[in-house]
This record gives sequence, C-alpha cells and structure tokens, in this order.
Amino acid sequence: MNAPDGSQNTPSEPRLLDQLRDRIRLKHYSIRTETQYVHWARRYILFHHKRHPRDMGAAEVEAFLTHLAVEGQVAAATQNQALSALLFLYREVLGVDLPWLDDVVRAKRPQRMPVVLSRAEVQRVLERMEGVHALLARLLYGTGMRLMEVIRLRVKDVDFDRGEILIRDGKGAKDRVTMLPEAVVTDLRAHLLRRRHVFEDDLQKGKSAVYLPYALQR
Repeated sequence: MNAPDGSQNTPSEPRLLDQLRDRIRLKHYSIRTETQYVHWARRYILFHHKRHPRDMGAAEVEAFLTHLAVEGQVAAATQNQALSALLFLYREVLGVDLPWLDDVVRAKRPQRMPVVLSRAEVQRVLERMEGVHALLARLLYGTGMRLMEVIRLRVKDVDFDRGEILIRDGKGAKDRVTMLPEAVVTDLRAHLLRRRHVFEDDLQKGKSAVYLPYALQR
C-alpha cells in the first residue's frame, strides 16, 4: 500500500520522507533545511500523482522545476532551493546521480542594486518598532547575527559580564562569538525575566519544552 509520500509501507523499510529526514540529520543540517527539503520532496511527489521518486528521474525533476517557474512564478532562489532538495533526495537517499538538467526553464533572477539605509534611516525604523520585534531588530542590527541565529538564541549563550553572545551552529555549522551591544542590555534583561516567568508557569502546567537538535532530544 502506498503512503501519502508515494512510498510503500513495509515493516522493514521506513517511509521515504522519514529516510530523507534521517539522512539530513546524519549530515547535521539545520532544522530549517530539513523542513524545506521535506516540503519540496513532498510537493514533487504530489505533483507527479504520488509516483515514487525511484520510478522517476531527470525528466520528471525538470518538469516539476519548470512548473514552479512558469506556472508558480517562483523566485529564482525558491526554484534553486527546490532543485537542491531533489538533488539531495536522489543522491543521498536513493543513491542516484541525476544528469545535468539542461531543459529546466529557469526562474529569472532580477538584477537590482541593493538598498542601503543610512544610520538616521535605520534609527527611525527602529524607533517605530515595539516589544519583542524591536528587540530582535536591534540585535540583528547591532550584532550582525542572522535572523534564525537571533530566533534560536539561548539564555546560556548571552554573557552579560563579558558583553558577548556565543552563536552556536551558525552558517556552515560553525560557532562564533559576537559583541553584545550595550544599547540592548537593559531591554534584553527585562525580556529574559519575562520569559523566565512564562517558563516557570509552563513548567507547573507540564508544558515546558524546547527544540533540541540531534541526540540531545533523547
């Protein structure tokens, strides 16, 4: 019997998307990459009416990617992300190297000059923000951290005494240290205190949990 992801359920073999997740985690890719790759693999299978990828190849991949560009009108970066996901699926899970995909209709990458705000403009933007979003924006601007690095920032990685932030598992699965801007210290301390109260309340209700990567989840 075929599973929703197009694979056949057998007692001895995990479903295809579970195999994909396992392979991604074996290579220590981020949870965001895992979510995106599984999403594109599922869409690819559904696009071809739940056929198993093992029974398809370059022609079907090209048809799917062309559909994204022509019918879906996705951005070039989105199409490239889907391509990377499918190449990973075939190479790492199914053990198949796809030939060069020459016939894919490529989404057009717009040629634009970057917009760089002046310090005064940045200040005006930050002044219009409130609450957690304002704190996130100021951390992004003041530390050079990436969006997901700020969102995944842990309490233990903020060193108020040294004025440092330890960024774990950043781009390229590397750790690094950046400065903690003095301008955000007061608001960050207040935010952590509020979150502590929420955590303690959740703990009493038996609802406390946090995402833990790899073997730490066990």
